[in-house]
Amino acid sequence: MLKRKKWITYSVILLMIVVGYMSTLQYIIYKHGHMKAPNDAEYMIVLGARVNGTEPSYSLQYRIDKAAEYLKTHPETTVIVSGGKGKGEKISEALAMKQGLMEQGIQEERITMEDRSTNTNENIQFSKSLIPTNKKKGIIVTSDFHMYCAKKIAEKQGLQLEGLSARTPKPVIIQSNVREYLAITKYWLMDQI
Repeated sequence: MLKRKKWITYSVILLMIVVGYMSTLQYIIYKHGHMKAPNDAEYMIVLGARVNGTEPSYSLQYRIDKAAEYLKTHPETTVIVSGGKGKGEKISEALAMKQGLMEQGIQEERITMEDRSTNTNENIQFSKSLIPTNKKKGIIVTSDFHMYCAKKIAEKQGLQLEGLSARTPKPVIIQSNVREYLAITKYWLMDQI
């Protein structure tokens, strides 16, 4: 009986720790995913997401839409679209974004493509060399759940970027957040994402 009581007590304590930890992670994700973007960005980096053949996934389309919305009201801002071609993708994520932005009226000369990257680290690394030398203030466009990690990766590579968050498609909110819990935990434990 005493062993059972101890087991229940330990289980409750463990559950409280897990719930507390997950709540902390969710708060961080929410906080960084809902910050207001600065009004004076000189350049933006849009991170890629899946392309289905030649069509942007919902996640990627939301990022394209968010970037276009900002670019339309900030004509001096240039954009780097970043993402290579993965398995099942007929075109690179960068090309899908470029086409999507141009369809929404963004001039081709404002868009630079980075189409070699395969993950967020490479997105930032390869895009960094494409930032015009006369442009200092930048923002990063990604899904709201991914903003904290994206900004931390940029920071590690010497870029202080503000965020412009795109919403996450409803069907993938839970899995996206859970995946991000693991990414943040890995970053905190191993200093890598």
